Amino acid sequence: MLDIREVSFRYDADAPLLRYMMQAGAGEITAVTGESGSGKSTLLDLIAGFLRPLSGEIVLEERRIDTLAPDKRGVAILFQRHNLFEHLTVAQNLALARKGISAEEIAAILDEVGLQGLEKRRASELSGGQAQRVALARTLLSDARAVLLDEPFSALDSKTKAEMLTLVETMTKRHRWHTVMVTHDEADAALAARRYRMQEGVLREA
Repeated sequence: MLDIREVSFRYDADAPLLRYMMQAGAGEITAVTGESGSGKSTLLDLIAGFLRPLSGEIVLEERRIDTLAPDKRGVAILFQRHNLFEHLTVAQNLALARKGISAEEIAAILDEVGLQGLEKRRASELSGGQAQRVALARTLLSDARAVLLDEPFSALDSKTKAEMLTLVETMTKRHRWHTVMVTHDEADAALAARRYRMQEGVLREA
């Protein structure tokens, strides 16, 4: 379980106080919706460790992580931008995620995300959907237990977006990820096992 326990945060003394309580189960997608600027992405930054809460606890699989550095939390985050090195090949991008990874391991991971045979393709030559699949493959290499999605598929066409959402759902179940997806699209949230909405500075179960 990913457990957000009475977490609060504000950006400065004049900013509104944001309050979060949430649970996300292993092997499930948990959706967080709300208006732009309501504090949805702030929640992901708190879980990932980019921001520190004023109060409360963040617990992942019975281990408190809000006191840990971002790289010690077992958390991966995907943004709208895939953040690949575009001058490198797919295989080279993946090799940066883990030292000593073999060609066989890279091939197996690319097979899982539906990119068989694209090891030598430069990142700059990938479509948007393919680039996000590489980003998901990189998440597998990180051994993350929680995967945070900050509207990473919003720029994709509807068909590719639907394919990516299905892939995320499949991988979440297979790897028992605690997947938290921030989205402004209620249709995306429909596939989630749990749904929350950010409203008036408070995260509430939808």
